[in-house]
Amino acid sequence: MNDFRVYTKKRLNQRSIFSSLHNLSATTLIIAINIIFFLFVLILGLFFGAENVVNLVAIQPLSILAGKNLWTVLTSMFMHAGFLHLFVNMVSLFFIGSFVERLIGKVRFLIFYLISGIFAGLFFVLLAFLFKSDMSVYAVGASGAIFALGGLLAVLTPKLKVYVFFFIPMQMWLGMIFLLGVLWFVSITGSISIGNTAHLGGLIAGVIYGLYLRGKYKRKIQILNNALARSF
Repeated sequence: MNDFRVYTKKRLNQRSIFSSLHNLSATTLIIAINIIFFLFVLILGLFFGAENVVNLVAIQPLSILAGKNLWTVLTSMFMHAGFLHLFVNMVSLFFIGSFVERLIGKVRFLIFYLISGIFAGLFFVLLAFLFKSDMSVYAVGASGAIFALGGLLAVLTPKLKVYVFFFIPMQMWLGMIFLLGVLWFVSITGSISIGNTAHLGGLIAGVIYGLYLRGKYKRKIQILNNALARSF
């Protein structure tokens, strides 16, 4: 009898864990994966060398075009160049991702996030090849997928008020263009390595999907924007 009680308690605990995971929002889940993966890669770097680990998780045009390390198209989405890079992206993902997830649903959000992030990485590789830029440069970060979320909102809720860099108020459509332009300007004038082409690729993916949803759910999008206009 005691064994049965112990077994039942274990089963209930397992169900409770799975239930908690199931109830997590997709945005929270993605943020948790990013943080865990970042720490995991840091630990691996201590044992095997940071450069060796970077080769295995960061996307590099030269490697992708040679058919090597193809998994980095996915792993690069969950790795970041440092704690500040991780923090800024996760805060952005929390605010934008939470809103998008409520709009399109958990499953659709997850699929869109992954596909758009992969598209952003491949777009980065494609433009590096077309414009003969440095093919050996590495890229990491969730910002390609985050720009896709922003591009989606720029189409679905263009007049939504957002705060670029957390303090400059702008409408959503203008904020995405402004943010992309500022980051591109900073990278050129300051010789700072920023994955601008990945950002652009993500933005394009978001706009395309946004146009599809706006055409399919035109009435619902209109109701949503009217409600947002009254709220703000």
